[in-house]
Amino acid sequence: MAARGGWSSNGAARGAGGPAGAESIPGGAENAERMPDGRLISDNDAPIGGQAVLEGVMMRGVSTWAVAVRTPEDEIEVTSEPLVSWARRHRVLRWPVIRGVVALGESLKIGFRALAISANAQLPEDEEGEREEIGGITWGLTILFSMVLSIGLFFVIPVGATSLIKDWLGSALLFWLVEGVLRTAIFIGYLVAISRIPDLRRIFEYHGAEHKTISCFEAGDELTPARAKIYSRLHPRCGTSFLLIVMVLAIFVFAPIGLPAWYWLLASRILGIPLIAGLSYEVIKLAGKYRRKRWVRAVMWPGLMLQNLTTRDPDEDQLEVAIRSLQAVLAVEDPEEAKRGEHIEIVA
Repeated sequence: MAARGGWSSNGAARGAGGPAGAESIPGGAENAERMPDGRLISDNDAPIGGQAVLEGVMMRGVSTWAVAVRTPEDEIEVTSEPLVSWARRHRVLRWPVIRGVVALGESLKIGFRALAISANAQLPEDEEGEREEIGGITWGLTILFSMVLSIGLFFVIPVGATSLIKDWLGSALLFWLVEGVLRTAIFIGYLVAISRIPDLRRIFEYHGAEHKTISCFEAGDELTPARAKIYSRLHPRCGTSFLLIVMVLAIFVFAPIGLPAWYWLLASRILGIPLIAGLSYEVIKLAGKYRRKRWVRAVMWPGLMLQNLTTRDPDEDQLEVAIRSLQAVLAVEDPEEAKRGEHIEIVA
């Protein structure tokens, strides 16, 4: 059973949930952790990130990223593209906080590209075996709408709604506290709402497959569906946890601004997003690196609980897709070598 307020390091990577040895991790049980769902996670932290897409999974390393998608014909299509991180081009982009903004920008760019590939793979083929792909303008408008919706829902609406009762609150302290609580409540309510949409269930299952596959690799285990399934669908570096940290840190970042005119309040919430994202990245980075520390377990526990909404247990076919995506990355790079550069990816 997981420890209260965190996850357990019970030492034994076997026994519970199956026959003795059924959940052993290569290299010794001392590397085993049990997440709040009772499943295993390794103490190691690899520079691998990912994202669930339509009927597939995108995996990102340091020098390449790949997306594997199961098509309507029940085939797995793998697309791999090279990656030259923006942070490698200029030293200043590797500075703390700034590197988080860079990582977020890169993740959004790759993520939307992977989504486009997965969506096109689901389209029916014509008589010649070709697919009419979704146009760039359509995807551009989709990206714009998604960003406007996110900023409006999680930043503009909370500050706007709180401004309506600004005079009644009477102090800057109460204002930013109420705004922060409202922002976090909207975020959690949003996750609860989308978790109930049946059509999104398979994406959440692929999200779980992504986490299990990365944890399997971090443990140095054999990359097979049978082995990956024993690992947790929760991960300390998950994008869900990252977004919760963004919501909470925003409370403290906006506090010094006080109560200026409404247009300054609105501008600060929009312009402050990169700073908050950069700070949140540093928290996630520490969480991945020091996942055994008690304070890390306590800080990350709420985010892990939210992952119960955005992940589901995958079947072996979905795990196979996630593994194929990761294998495409491993075919061209050595994550352990890249790890020496302190590079880390958010697990989406």
